[in-house]
Amino acid sequence: MTADQIRSLQPALAALLAFFRPCFKRTASFDHWERYIVGLITDLKRKSIEPIALAAGVAVRTLQEFLADFVWDHRRADTMLRQLVMDRHGSEDAIGVIDASAHAKQGDKTPGVKRQWCGERGKKENCVVGQHLLYTDNDPHNPFTCVVASDLFLPEDWGNDRARCQEAGIPDEVVYRPKWRIALDQVEEVIGDGVRFSWLTFDEEYGSVPAFWFGLDRLGQRGIGEVRANSRCWPTRPHCRSTQAAHASKRVDNVCRYSPVFTRKKWRRITIKDTTRGPMVWEIKTARVHLVDASGPVSQPTDRKYWLILARNPATGEIKYFVSNASANTPLGEMLQVAFSRWHVEKWFGRAKQEAGFGAFEVRTYTSLMRHWLSSRMAMYFLAAETQRLRGGKSADHARAGGRRGKHLGHRTVETPASLADPRCRVLPVLSGT
Repeated sequence: MTADQIRSLQPALAALLAFFRPCFKRTASFDHWERYIVGLITDLKRKSIEPIALAAGVAVRTLQEFLADFVWDHRRADTMLRQLVMDRHGSEDAIGVIDASAHAKQGDKTPGVKRQWCGERGKKENCVVGQHLLYTDNDPHNPFTCVVASDLFLPEDWGNDRARCQEAGIPDEVVYRPKWRIALDQVEEVIGDGVRFSWLTFDEEYGSVPAFWFGLDRLGQRGIGEVRANSRCWPTRPHCRSTQAAHASKRVDNVCRYSPVFTRKKWRRITIKDTTRGPMVWEIKTARVHLVDASGPVSQPTDRKYWLILARNPATGEIKYFVSNASANTPLGEMLQVAFSRWHVEKWFGRAKQEAGFGAFEVRTYTSLMRHWLSSRMAMYFLAAETQRLRGGKSADHARAGGRRGKHLGHRTVETPASLADPRCRVLPVLSGT
């Protein structure tokens, strides 16, 4: 970055945080939030409460209490962040990416901690799992991304132990829900706050659950997601309701391998996108099938049809299965481009953990965890927005960048604590490829 670009970051951060000032009753609480976010975007080796507090010159206990007990409306700040994303970065081509992220933790006091699958380690580990929803405009050259919802996945044994939940400050209304149910509630909530997605995409943990698809249908939301090979469907509606195997639903891998709705079709080659290693090409077969509705006493096929897509990588032989609730006339190329866009959230998780302390929480209360995730997401929003501004996208919405500059000039500049202003503790450079 140029010297001017570096200098432009400080007033831009001040303008952003000032937008959320109504969420704080006391100036002291707002000042602590500023310090915390500044700490998250500097290159401190560890970005938990203690190193941030020491670098900012405030008592560690004070910053702990700020996250856990101080009165400020983090839920309102979350809503305002979503509205800001739509006002400044809304796109008709926006994609929502649903995914969970695990954070390995020691001990048994962190809310929701349990020995469970930890993607961060690639094995079962003592960890905390968050369920997240990312918004991206999916711009091919200068993409903007922001996580617009984060919730704790509360394991079932935690949900059944309300005394343990009370000790960790987990509200009574926060109970065990499967990840797909949390994700569906998140989609409904952010839509209620004005967020609009052209598509949602997700992996097989969500796509393999018919009830998840029915929830998206009720919300009027298009989606495409992977499904497991043993997921079930009907390639054609059975002639009668029967428990006999001949009339039962079929595994999707067997449908793709043996059913005439697939065997009679030829492979189609589709270029998903161009990469530095050359075009990403997959071979595709598709059919319209009925999903399994198990809401009644006997499973039955859905009245409506869904896309079932068989995708094969000709270079590696890898096989993927996708389902979509898009209309029958939706272009196949568009669906596949969305289906292969989950990399946005994977890249966001990696950078947020490395550069904004997303997984660096060392807290013992639910409120502290939610506020830490919000602050980290706010830091990532700032870095993503500045990346887009410095690359030439939507510059008018940011300080020193265009016609709306005067809107923020009345706000003070963020005062970086002396210890954080030390050259050895620099503000992170704007992210490349955010």
